[in-house]
Amino acid sequence: MGECEHCTRETPALEDDDVAVVLFDEEVVSQETQNQRDREEEQDEERSGEQTEETIHLRSNWLSHDEEEGRSERSRGKATLCPPACCVRTSPASSSSSSPTSAGEEKPKRCPGLGLFYAFLSTLVFSIVSLLVKTIQDIHAIEISAIRCLFQMIFVVPLLIYHKTGFLGPRDKRIYLVLRGFLGSIATILFYYAIQQMPLADAIVIMFSNPVFTSLLAWVFLKEKCTIWDFVFTIFTIAGVILVARPSFIFGERLSSAEGVNHVKGAAAAFAGAIAAAFTFVILRKMGKSVHYYLSLWYYAVIGLIASVITVSVLGEWKVPNCGRDRWMLIVIAVLGIAGQTFLTKALQIEKAGPVSLLRTVDVVLAFIFQFIFFNLVPTWWSLGGALCVVVSTSGVAVRKWYTSSHKNKDGGNM
Repeated sequence: MGECEHCTRETPALEDDDVAVVLFDEEVVSQETQNQRDREEEQDEERSGEQTEETIHLRSNWLSHDEEEGRSERSRGKATLCPPACCVRTSPASSSSSSPTSAGEEKPKRCPGLGLFYAFLSTLVFSIVSLLVKTIQDIHAIEISAIRCLFQMIFVVPLLIYHKTGFLGPRDKRIYLVLRGFLGSIATILFYYAIQQMPLADAIVIMFSNPVFTSLLAWVFLKEKCTIWDFVFTIFTIAGVILVARPSFIFGERLSSAEGVNHVKGAAAAFAGAIAAAFTFVILRKMGKSVHYYLSLWYYAVIGLIASVITVSVLGEWKVPNCGRDRWMLIVIAVLGIAGQTFLTKALQIEKAGPVSLLRTVDVVLAFIFQFIFFNLVPTWWSLGGALCVVVSTSGVAVRKWYTSSHKNKDGGNM
């Protein structure tokens, strides 16, 4: 009995111990499971951390590689619109805001009135040259032209060397260059002679009629289009020249004798000079842009110098200029002549020929002003009427060509 009781008493203890063992085992299992889960989470975190580091490393390598490619492309001079690194780091707003600035830097604005300003400067300079030629009466016009050609030749030589154009020009254009030099020098000599023989404004008005004759000669030799307006402007120009020249067979001996023989000789020289200048412009059109401008000036200077020296020596009119005023005047005439041609060239490079030709009509107005101020000569009504006819005709030719070229450009743009 005691043993049985003892056995019965120990059974609950065993049960309690089994329960305790089971509970302990469950706790151990739960703890091990929790630990295993913790280890798995730590491993997952480590793996995710490694993947994150790997991703960051790969991204940094990709960005550095793109940056290196961008640097290499920029070093090679390649224009990349948007490198990959810039696309990641910059916003669309900043890129859109920077585009107008870059466009503005690429296309600087041109000064709106610069071409006309150069044209006005050339007109003013040529008017001053004509005034200075009028003040020199003791030296023949051919000698003045020779000295001007000499200075122009000295001025053009460095420009030809700089632009590497040579001194002879294209083989098929040399005959035109020789004719341009000869006729240009003849026109200059006749113009200077007319200034010395007749009133300043009258000589300039007649010489200023050359654009109208240029249109007719271009129609004859270059087969350029000639309209009814060209013939109308030619008639007006010839009428203006007649009013300025006032020949005796039209105006009578009384009016012509009052003007003097020198006036008639000057008018004839100015008219012949206008025709020679018109032929020169036709030759320049024939050559076009295949011959450099400075090469054309070079031929004019060389041939003009040779022709002037030979002519003035044959006529026996060669004279050494007096010390002081005359020599300085000749130097100033030569320098201003080069400056006037430079300004005119710059004007035609920037502005269209129509507005430049219209602004050149100021030369006639300045001639009348200089004539009244420096020589105390009041123009006659005949001279004013002739000047009006010539200026209207020349302006009409310029406006018509300007209008035609503008419409051609518009038609070409629409096509």
